[in-house]
Amino acid sequence: MFRAIAVVPATALILATGLLLGTPSSGARDRNAVPTATPVGKPESCIPHRRIRDTHVRNDSVIDFKMMGGKVYRATIKGGCPGLGFQERFGYSTALDRLCASDIITVLYLNPIGSGARCPIGQFQEVILTPP
Repeated sequence: MFRAIAVVPATALILATGLLLGTPSSGARDRNAVPTATPVGKPESCIPHRRIRDTHVRNDSVIDFKMMGGKVYRATIKGGCPGLGFQERFGYSTALDRLCASDIITVLYLNPIGSGARCPIGQFQEVILTPP
């Protein structure tokens, strides 16, 4: 007997790391410096994770997502996510092809290797960053 089997994509695990993506070393900038940004349009609930080109963890509460095509989305974590600003790296898993508000991110530690706080991410506001 032949039985059709549906193949469902496995949960995607995405790692975002400032060190691997070329963010300046921690000594080269103020860890709490968040560039001024001008909002564009209304916040969005989700962004396609395959279009994320780069991420910049600004502090425990703010992550900027640079997208293919040049758009930048800023997500704010209400109450912050302990260790995020110091570690500048996080992971998340999703069964969908997008990262959505309320999805949980996990702070990733390099030394010692491990995971830390788990926090819900906020909505994604498209912004224009003010040059330094």
